[in-house]
Amino acid sequence: MNKKQALQFQELLLRYSQETNDVEKKAIEEGLWKQYGTEQAIFVLDMSGFSLLTRKHGIIHYLSMVRRMQLTAEPVIESFGGTVIKFEADNCFAMFPDSLPAINAAIALQLAFEASNLLTSDEFDVHISCGIDYGKILMIGNEDCFGDAVNRACKLGEDVALAGEIIVTREAMERVPPQADLKYQEVNISVSGITIPAYTIEYRPET
Repeated sequence: MNKKQALQFQELLLRYSQETNDVEKKAIEEGLWKQYGTEQAIFVLDMSGFSLLTRKHGIIHYLSMVRRMQLTAEPVIESFGGTVIKFEADNCFAMFPDSLPAINAAIALQLAFEASNLLTSDEFDVHISCGIDYGKILMIGNEDCFGDAVNRACKLGEDVALAGEIIVTREAMERVPPQADLKYQEVNISVSGITIPAYTIEYRPET
């Protein structure tokens, strides 16, 4: 991250928290959105089974799997026009210009890990869950992001989606053109007191 840019962002936040004049406070808020605001699809990937695998095989074992996830995820995300914002623990945060490429990247990653798992023993299999939302966010350089869309994608990808699942908010799905011909099921999710209308993507071929 550009240190000057990050420092400026933090200074503006501090000014906002200390400002007592409502007009000036509003001006700082508008300035932050003007300088750092953007509308994007946010993609959050979470690796499943951290606690169980770490307890059973140790942290080194699991960290080696995290590294495999990172090396697989980044090129796939970039091939669909996305940008990896950051890897944090066993999560991947990425940004896409719109919802459909984010969904397609999630499908490609699920299938890629399913294929690679055929070549590894069970204890080295990588399983992921994905959450996707679209909305207005604050982007600090290309290395961190904040906003309701980020929070909701995190909740879906980390807290709600099971291994192998892709969950997309209604706001993100509304941007997907009908000709994309995606198969999905509607779900109503309640997490941390928040109800999130969403869809689970059905990407596996029918048997």
